[in-house]
Amino acid sequence: MILSNDTLVAVTDGERLRLFHNKGHEPHLDLVEIEDPVLEVARAGSGGRHRSSTANPDQSRLREDDFAGSVAAYLNHQALEEAYEHILVIADPRTLGEMRRHYQPSLNAKLVGEIGKDFVKHSVESIKYAVATA
Repeated sequence: MILSNDTLVAVTDGERLRLFHNKGHEPHLDLVEIEDPVLEVARAGSGGRHRSSTANPDQSRLREDDFAGSVAAYLNHQALEEAYEHILVIADPRTLGEMRRHYQPSLNAKLVGEIGKDFVKHSVESIKYAVATA
């Protein structure tokens, strides 16, 4: 995948968010990690509307869903503020699915792609390779 200059790359899982800004000009990638944002924790996880039972999500899964909702809310805000023209999301499949539930049209319009893999604990070089081969 070729990313435009100034693309925001969000790498997340259910617990952590890493943000990168692509400073490279097409077709080169130069991902520069930017400071972690302060996220407002959303209480919007998919399990929040269920009564407690063994078949429903545990507290850990609910926290992960809430975090995914918070990341989506942050990206929605970035899309509305027009801070970035293009946004790429890299997340494990479960987190990505939860985030999609919270995407607003302004974010959907700026999404250049999604990669359904967990790269949050990987090096920048691994993330660059994943983007380049996607």
